[in-house]
Amino acid sequence: MPADKLILLTGATGYVGGRLLPLLAADGWRVRCLARQPERLTARVPAGVEVVAGDVLDVASLSRAMQGVEAAYYMVHSMGATGDFAAQDRTAADHFAAAARAAGVRRIIYLGGLGEDDPGLSAHLRSRHEVGERLRAHGVPVVELRASIIIGSGSLSFEMIRALVERLPVMVTPRWVNVKAQPIAIGDVLDYLRGALTVETGPRSIIVEIGGPDQVSYGELMHEYARQRGLRRWMIPVPLLSPRLSSLWLGLVTPLYARVGRKLIDSLRHPTVVRDDAAMRLFSIRPMGVPEAIASALRNEDSAFAQTRWSDAFSASGESQQWGGTRFGSRLVDSRSTLVATPPSVAFAAVERIGGATGWYYANWLWNLRGWLDLLAGGVGMRRGRRDPQRLLVGDTLDCWRVECIEPGKRLRLAAEMKLPGRAWLEFELQSLDGGTELRQTATFEPLGLLGLTYWYALWPLHQLVFAGMLRGIAHAAENSVDRPKLLEHGNHAV
Repeated sequence: MPADKLILLTGATGYVGGRLLPLLAADGWRVRCLARQPERLTARVPAGVEVVAGDVLDVASLSRAMQGVEAAYYMVHSMGATGDFAAQDRTAADHFAAAARAAGVRRIIYLGGLGEDDPGLSAHLRSRHEVGERLRAHGVPVVELRASIIIGSGSLSFEMIRALVERLPVMVTPRWVNVKAQPIAIGDVLDYLRGALTVETGPRSIIVEIGGPDQVSYGELMHEYARQRGLRRWMIPVPLLSPRLSSLWLGLVTPLYARVGRKLIDSLRHPTVVRDDAAMRLFSIRPMGVPEAIASALRNEDSAFAQTRWSDAFSASGESQQWGGTRFGSRLVDSRSTLVATPPSVAFAAVERIGGATGWYYANWLWNLRGWLDLLAGGVGMRRGRRDPQRLLVGDTLDCWRVECIEPGKRLRLAAEMKLPGRAWLEFELQSLDGGTELRQTATFEPLGLLGLTYWYALWPLHQLVFAGMLRGIAHAAENSVDRPKLLEHGNHAV
């Protein structure tokens, strides 16, 4: 039992890292998570896991986090970032590896991407390889696992495949749909990551290419998904469809936003297959094939929600907008309340179900229109949905929002992640009254200059309609979720 060994995990809010964390804890390792916003992770970690504040771009915070660490997982990449993401990734890797060496860390484990090293490699895949090089350059032995498509409920590739096949009986497909890859199930990736802690490598760094037994294209993956779902789908190949056009197409049909879609599609132009047998020699893991991996993902999808999703990672929304040194005007507030003839716990349950498949309780077509406009502007849109249809945790994505604060039965605050000329929040507060609950809904906007003010007042009439309707809808849903007479005769009158 490795109880005396401390492991540092970055990326615990991400798709893979979020699933790896409980497994490491169950294996008996002492785990420390590095998070830019610890408060968003604390509610998610198993008992005994330490969460520390830090950023891979902040050298001082890395030095503190590395103290006493035996091995460190580097699960960071900037696929959702704007600007020169490759330079940012190189800098982050240099900082991480240098801090690891200074602290006496004995091993770094990094999950990278498959693909041959050649000048024509996509910027995204080339950056993944460069990160491995920068990590190795500082002298700490690195176990770099290179994977292709990861198949699992909630993974980026699986969500894209599912959305395309479920929504489009006929697809116009570009050439990248026929490029070969070697997919691997998320469970097998996690097994390799756990095994990388103890695999014998000596004092040297190693690169291990991991994949399932099948080499297939995205088109073949979509056909297999359709077969297992009992769907008939037709694909019409076209010779010309640029990465930008493809990404906009994916943004309209799938949960991907265009910024992420462009980087993904640019990578899909290159074969990502295993070319050496190091994984077979070093590990006893025998990965499952594509049919089994898709079947496993579908079983998990059928169990209400995925354990983690690619879009829940804070990096997936792109770089946080930086407002340092910017002067905002006064906050603009739209606050209204209603009386709900239910206990606070029942009313809060209706609030907590907002978004995703439930919708926004009023004028969902307007919310969807706002999401499409946001996608066209390079934002996240409304296609991220939610992790769990019933329960929320701090840090969860909720369509174009993220959960910033939640106090069960009392309060829910959402922070906007769509493209805006300012900052915005949507908050629900509940207070117990005799025989029912006062539900207060507050929309707050902090405008950035004249553009922000213009945005707010231009949409003011529409906001009056949507926010009032949403509050009525929540109250109606809460009162109809209990089979008893209403206790407050005028429970839906806004104050």
